[in-house]
Amino acid sequence: MHTFSMLIDGNLVSSEDTFPVINPADESILAHAPNATDKQLDQAIAAAEKAFDSWKNLSHAQRSEVLLGIAAAIKEHSEELITLLVSEQGKSRAQAEREVLQMGAGGIVARTALELKPKLVQDDDNAKIEVRYSPLGVAAAIVPWNYPFGIAMGKLTSALLAGCTLILKPSPFTPLSTLRLGEIIKDIVPAGVLNILSGDDSFGPRLTSHPGVKKISFTGSTATGKKVMASAASDLKRVTLELGGNDAAIILDDIDLEKAALPLFLGAFINGGQTCVAIKRIYAPAAIYEQVVQAMATIAQQIKVGPGSDPESTMGPVQNKLQYQRVLDVLASITDSGGRIVCGGKPMEGKGYFIEPTVVADVTEGCKLVDEETFGPVVPVIKYDNIEDVIQRANNTEYGLGGSVWGTDIKRATDIALQLQSGTAWVNQHPALNPLVPLAGAKHSGFGMESGIEGLQEFCQLQVLNIKKA
Repeated sequence: MHTFSMLIDGNLVSSEDTFPVINPADESILAHAPNATDKQLDQAIAAAEKAFDSWKNLSHAQRSEVLLGIAAAIKEHSEELITLLVSEQGKSRAQAEREVLQMGAGGIVARTALELKPKLVQDDDNAKIEVRYSPLGVAAAIVPWNYPFGIAMGKLTSALLAGCTLILKPSPFTPLSTLRLGEIIKDIVPAGVLNILSGDDSFGPRLTSHPGVKKISFTGSTATGKKVMASAASDLKRVTLELGGNDAAIILDDIDLEKAALPLFLGAFINGGQTCVAIKRIYAPAAIYEQVVQAMATIAQQIKVGPGSDPESTMGPVQNKLQYQRVLDVLASITDSGGRIVCGGKPMEGKGYFIEPTVVADVTEGCKLVDEETFGPVVPVIKYDNIEDVIQRANNTEYGLGGSVWGTDIKRATDIALQLQSGTAWVNQHPALNPLVPLAGAKHSGFGMESGIEGLQEFCQLQVLNIKKA
């Protein structure tokens, strides 16, 4: 069993205290990860503060060179990282390959094309005015367990490219692939610029409240996001929160269902439904309601559920026991809400946190499955009668991460999509993410931006330079 180390000030560091990392496919202990101490956190932040003085003054090309070195190392060690990701997260090998190579290495390469340059507002005989961006300092990136490697690389790249130094904290459920990367790249990144520390549930609050941290980038649940924001409030740390979602997909009556059924299904069940911007609610017009329900159920029954290590598996387990029980609690409430389980609806026999892909009909607002974010392999199909009504119902939620509209009349679908109260509105796709395109949440789905040039700006202080000439 590999002994994993943390990366602090360019050195690989262990800890006397550790915590187990569980394989969700068979509930075995994969490894033990270091549990960072207060002293180690102080050391990491002190190292990041010291490194910031030189890192911030490097050119965009120099910082990009380091990041491209990380991307090359990911590609070189991709087989090992993919295997670790499959084991700790549970996702299929194909999904892990996309996360490591496309979200990870590919996302780093794509983001290095982004550069924050001064913006000239005025330059005449009276004054020269520029808008400039200065890196904030030491940033903390807190990463969830659903896409632990890909999201970590996105935050890492934006922070370092903007000129910040970073403390990267993976989820205690899935720290191994990120810790292993730290071991691989320790000689690629200048000492102190990137520090990777793992810890149990007590570590997050210690990191977010530390006075040396100037910026927090958090991805996770809305409930935890509120705690992060409260922790940051004492010294007004800058915060970016990418939180939960209850994304609605509105199907129009002119949909080409034969063409759209599979993308709709995958939009809901991507990563076993454990995706913030996955489809959580499908609204279908009454005239074709049963057709939509059956189309979703037909695909669900063809899904091969099993360990990610099985090349035939296309869907893995729920990632951890706590989330597994939450999904089972939602499933138990469906019939009490008048819902009809069309397929699935049960845990699978044997070891591991496996749940059958589940399609539910005949539910409406007012039940857990529709009103809350289940975050598992379950989707409700909800009937509607008129478009004005369904737009209101889709928006009647505290969440606002993403939403989509599906139909053959693109202009009509676009007009409806623009009425969704969400950070992203898609037409005939869901989700579709790009490292060069900002991702933002509305309402309780967070605030601030991830990705794109806007994602770099989140790690900076905007400064206006105003020079009087006359």
